[in-house]
Amino acid sequence: MTMVEWLPHDLQQAVAAERRRWLVTGAAGFIGSNLVEALLALGQEVVGLDNFATGHRRNLDEVLATTQGGSFRMVEGDIRDRAACAEAAAGVGVVLHQAALGSVPRSIADPLTSHDVNVTGFANMLEAARSAGVPRFVYAASSSTYGDEPHLPKREERIGNPLSPYAATKLANEIYAGVWARSYGYRATGLRYFNVFGPRQDPDGPYAAVIPKWVAAMIADEEIVINGDGETSRDFCFVANAVQANLRAALAPDAAQGEVYNVAVGERTSLKRLFGLLRDGLAEHGMVYAREPRFGPARAGDVRHSEADIGKAGSLLNYRPTHSLGAGLAAALPWYVRNR
Repeated sequence: MTMVEWLPHDLQQAVAAERRRWLVTGAAGFIGSNLVEALLALGQEVVGLDNFATGHRRNLDEVLATTQGGSFRMVEGDIRDRAACAEAAAGVGVVLHQAALGSVPRSIADPLTSHDVNVTGFANMLEAARSAGVPRFVYAASSSTYGDEPHLPKREERIGNPLSPYAATKLANEIYAGVWARSYGYRATGLRYFNVFGPRQDPDGPYAAVIPKWVAAMIADEEIVINGDGETSRDFCFVANAVQANLRAALAPDAAQGEVYNVAVGERTSLKRLFGLLRDGLAEHGMVYAREPRFGPARAGDVRHSEADIGKAGSLLNYRPTHSLGAGLAAALPWYVRNR
């Protein structure tokens, strides 16, 4: 199936009913390229902005080669460059701001670059959109914002202290979005992603996310190291759920704008169980991984458990995740296998 086929039918109809111009920042990245794919398939006009620091041209090449409909224009530039932000935002009806430097470990190793991209870049893009009169602005927030808040499930109104520079940058985004609303009346809607995975997620490099990294290691019959005792848990969210949330947020009534929403499934899975699910899933594709994982030290800056309450997104955005972890893995594994 394609990305657009994974979206609820009512949402497909709502997007396709009117041709808009959408700006997707981070368009060559994992979530960004999936958004571009869905929008083009629904006949939309899409502008992409990316500096290809972490995104890949092959992601856009794949989208443009396989997706019929819509139109696409690429602006190669950096969100730290105000002129590039202004160029990309001109004449746009919706901004879906995905561009960022992800990864807790990356931010611990290089906090200032994470700050420059994630905070200064965010403010640049927010102001460019406001100055251009863009009606809707939706941005990628993060579950890392919950920090040391111990209660489960995580609810939007209750956060703790950030545990990493990355988490601090994403909290700063929410603070700036609130300031822009109070100072200028310009409301931006934040989506706190919980461990998104799926096609086009990069398995390579020191900051790769756990699912593509482990799948690549299993296919190559390499050792897998689990940080900590394996009981650390996460609310893993298939990328189609994140795409749905972005589109629903962009089209939601005015009363739902300017809020922050959890984007997840509402279930948590331990890393040990995830290991078993991936091993079993690959076995269904004829790939037997016989090794047992090795347990290493817990990773600095990581929270112990994460699980989202998605009630707010359900009631105000009509967000309904289409894929549980199991369904998401079944949809994603063929892509991972095909591209390794």
